Amino acid sequence: MLNKLRSLFSTGADDADVAAMPTARLPEGQRVYAVGDIHGRLDLFEQLLQRIEEDDARRGTADTTLILLGDLVDRGPESRGVVDRAIALLQTGKVRVLAGNHEEMLLTSMESDEALRHFLRHGGKETLFSYGLDPAEYSRSTLPELRERMNALVPAEHIAFFRAMEDRIVVGDYLFVHAGIRPEVPVEQQTTSDLRWIRREFLDHVQWHGHMIVHGHTITDEPEAMPNRIGIDTGAYASGRLTALGVEADEYWFVSAVIIPDPTAAGE
Repeated sequence: MLNKLRSLFSTGADDADVAAMPTARLPEGQRVYAVGDIHGRLDLFEQLLQRIEEDDARRGTADTTLILLGDLVDRGPESRGVVDRAIALLQTGKVRVLAGNHEEMLLTSMESDEALRHFLRHGGKETLFSYGLDPAEYSRSTLPELRERMNALVPAEHIAFFRAMEDRIVVGDYLFVHAGIRPEVPVEQQTTSDLRWIRREFLDHVQWHGHMIVHGHTITDEPEAMPNRIGIDTGAYASGRLTALGVEADEYWFVSAVIIPDPTAAGE
């Protein structure tokens, strides 16, 4: 599925607006795969990495970069495993990682009880369990006690990894971010808060941003290909579907990993 996919989606823009938007391109010889919000689903991440590797090989030689769009942690069961895998991938030199709002919440939770309260309500409990916190200890602990345990359980290597994450990545005519951008604000003036948290103002904007924006953060059942942005958060932690976008020259396509829970196993 290539650029013509854009015409299959309702944009809210009129025909003149769409016609005026340029076709985004990558520099010749480059190929990029961007992976949406993983949220602790190591099983899906491993499957998707394999499918990306196979897809990359089929397409022939290129300078290929893998970009993770953030929200590696929370909600799903294996946040620590996902982070370990991402750190290992960084050693190849062909992987870049964006910070999502959930990585931000994790870091602020290590310094603030109120931030920790918010973090736990949005999937942080599962993250702490993945780092070895016993559920019984979680149940009987106060917020200060949990914050102390969190600081003890999360390895320094992981903290350094979170702090080194990028906020935006530009490759050719594509801008990769976690959540989106503030419309009509130059890229270099975008705030960290908007890049990690923005939603409606960005999603509702139908004009060209100066780049094709590739983002996660907002869950949709299918990848959302619009004339000015492409959203690829398909809710992996709940849906069992993790999506990647592949880009080369003036074409793009999607690669997915899908693991649907067996409903007959729910009572086992």
